Amino acid sequence: MGANSPTGKGLLEILRKNKIRFLAPADKHFDPDNDVVIAKMVTDFAPSQVINLADFISRNHSALKRAQSSELRCEQINALLPGTLAEISDHLNVPMLHLSNSYVFDGEKKLGYNENDEPNPQGVYGHCSLAGEKAVQKHRAHIIIRSGWQFGHNKKGLIKSWINSSKKHGGELTVTRRRFSPTPTDDLAAAILAVCKQVDCEANVWGTYHFSGLETKKEIEFAKQTLKYAANHDEEIYQLLDNMKITERLARAPEIANSTLSSKKIFDTFGIKQKSWHGDLQETIKTLYIDKMRNLKDDDVDTSHESTAA
Repeated sequence: MGANSPTGKGLLEILRKNKIRFLAPADKHFDPDNDVVIAKMVTDFAPSQVINLADFISRNHSALKRAQSSELRCEQINALLPGTLAEISDHLNVPMLHLSNSYVFDGEKKLGYNENDEPNPQGVYGHCSLAGEKAVQKHRAHIIIRSGWQFGHNKKGLIKSWINSSKKHGGELTVTRRRFSPTPTDDLAAAILAVCKQVDCEANVWGTYHFSGLETKKEIEFAKQTLKYAANHDEEIYQLLDNMKITERLARAPEIANSTLSSKKIFDTFGIKQKSWHGDLQETIKTLYIDKMRNLKDDDVDTSHESTAA
């Protein structure tokens, strides 16, 4: 579930490379109100594990605010669907891994959140995510992974908006005053597979874990680093770099001021090490410009065809 999410795409790529058999039906097949259809699909495939990566804001960070006015849809994806899958998995005695997030916390803590910290969500998205966690926890053989702030070649919307906004406003940019744990989606996918492999070895590792990139950052610091890397591909950003003016605005609910996560438990239990995100950020920005050039070439080809036809 959630195979079309950025992390889902990364996981499927790893599974294909490792020639691991999987079934990844389209999200439209997972209506939480139609548990009979989902149960039949899971039963027919007979998986060794069920992995749920479906999430209301999986592709777009701005969906965090949109959840406030789309409570029913957010509840279906982040609360009801995990509950349905957990119930089916429990009935079939199949382990389940569920991906959650840091918005189950209130953002008031000064240090990174660990698995023993008490959740206190501040918005619809966080409340639905916590409800989903509680539903999954009813299934004995479950693993919940709360992820840090995700980015990658399939999730670069905010990175792209920083670059575009800087150019549009002559080097001026406004970001949120918050701290987060940048987490490459491919690293998250690799961590999920590493956990699943140990579950397949019948390790008794049920519970909740946190996983994020190695270095936490203020958003303003991460944005500056993004623009510095973008300058290697973008002459306009390069010219603006020395006079760039980035200002902060206060985090407003449902945003939280601190979403950093401690990943000590997942290392102690599974030996999964956090990696630096800098190389992934550079690669994500590079693919952004490669995609842009490819689109420009496609537009030129289309225009050429139109001219020939005329």
